[in-house]
Amino acid sequence: MVRIRRRWALGLLLGGVSATALGTSEPVLSRRRGDPPVRRQSPPVEVENRAAGEPWWPDDTRAADDRRRQIQGYASTTSLAPGESVDFHVAVNPAGRFRITVHRLGWYDGAGARTMLTSPEMDGTPQPVPAADRATGAIACRWPVSWTLRIPEDWTSGLYQAVFTSADGWRACTPFVVRDDRRAAALCVVLPVTTWQAYNQWPRDRRAGKSLYNGYAASGRRDPALRAREVSFDRPYAGAGLPAQFSRDHDAVQWLERNRYDVSYATSFDLHSGRLDPARHRGLVFCGHDEYWSAEMRRAAEAGLAGGTSLAFLGANSVYWHIRVRPAADGRAERVVACAKATPDPDEDATGPTVTWRNLDLPEQALLGVQYNGIVVTPQPLVVRSADHWVWAGTGVADGDRIPGIVGGEADGVHPTTARPVGVDDTLLSASPYPAQQGGRRIQNTHVYETPGGAVVFATGTLSWTMALNRRGNRDERIERATANVLDRMIGSAPADRPEQPGGTGSSLVDRPGGPTEHD
Repeated sequence: MVRIRRRWALGLLLGGVSATALGTSEPVLSRRRGDPPVRRQSPPVEVENRAAGEPWWPDDTRAADDRRRQIQGYASTTSLAPGESVDFHVAVNPAGRFRITVHRLGWYDGAGARTMLTSPEMDGTPQPVPAADRATGAIACRWPVSWTLRIPEDWTSGLYQAVFTSADGWRACTPFVVRDDRRAAALCVVLPVTTWQAYNQWPRDRRAGKSLYNGYAASGRRDPALRAREVSFDRPYAGAGLPAQFSRDHDAVQWLERNRYDVSYATSFDLHSGRLDPARHRGLVFCGHDEYWSAEMRRAAEAGLAGGTSLAFLGANSVYWHIRVRPAADGRAERVVACAKATPDPDEDATGPTVTWRNLDLPEQALLGVQYNGIVVTPQPLVVRSADHWVWAGTGVADGDRIPGIVGGEADGVHPTTARPVGVDDTLLSASPYPAQQGGRRIQNTHVYETPGGAVVFATGTLSWTMALNRRGNRDERIERATANVLDRMIGSAPADRPEQPGGTGSSLVDRPGGPTEHD
């Protein structure tokens, strides 16, 4: 007899539950509305996750730092397809031997990653921290190529980490994405590399580092007046190489792959350039902190939405800053993010100054249905509204229920005098008071609407949503079920054809004491 937890049993009564809850792994028949039954074919990501995995960052790792810079590196591109090549630029201090291991991050029965290959041992030398550009503040390294990797044709689309390990055991890493330009998955996860780089303070040494937020004063304190106006991808991420807020994206990736969604992966730059065509997918998923958007990114998302592609924003503070994407000084495309954050913008072009989208009279609420309204001082419960809505189906919640710890980091809410999207089923799913760092108490809103063409736009309105999907001590079945309801609606299928892999809670990077530290 199958044993079912009480809350999930209630879900059965309230409108069905996936095979995840039943713990079944039997072959099933998938059926979309109105289609005849067909035997489900496992998508590539599900097949990939059957492989044996192992942690990509062992607990006993000696993590490199920005003051001694024992080993650090960066990649020549943020994403590429099988058959294409990526260069890795690595500095080792003091000079010595090192190797690079490449890992694909996912579920892998709870292991969290699979080691794909290891480079030969190579000779590494120290490399300089270049002076910041006088006009823009950009720090762009010109380190030599240490190793070139051609992506094998059989590699599955995903989020990958290249880990650099010195002979004396120091480690650092840099992320990149392998796309699938041949097969259109139901969902495409768009990883926010423009936001990762905006927050990158490398080197975080209290002297030279700059981000789009801060530079360093002579005292060693971070000073917003000394921030960069442009940031380059030709440099490592601070510390051991983990971008700021990376764990929020990682939580979503593990949950999606644990639940066997048909997903592929791309980056902000792929949406910007057109390599990612939203029309090829039923939905785009923006996992975490996705704050920095170019005009090209926004136009592509809006065109996709108009054509019927759904959008899920699983974080908060999305689509806030308008940016310009620039090439490197030698002409390599998509290596610089520019955001003046004020007018006059010395490089203003036809898309307007690089300020907030609101300042361009294009508030993010017009796309998302909500917009950024504050920094949450301490995590707060999400207070449920519209409990009879299909997003909450099977969760067992009632209006006024409080789901602990879900409102955290930053929050979005509905601004009553700001332009709103034109849609049907425009619904507030939460109304959660929280203390704002800016002062006073504000209201967080989770929100969903459908376009007249049937596409869904869902915004969680909190940076802590994905933690509740996967992270040990934070996972909440109600949030999991609501997320599944949204994604299943987007792809137009019942959840029964995606039985969850056993193993329960994911292994988030922040749960592990030896894991790399995220730096802002």
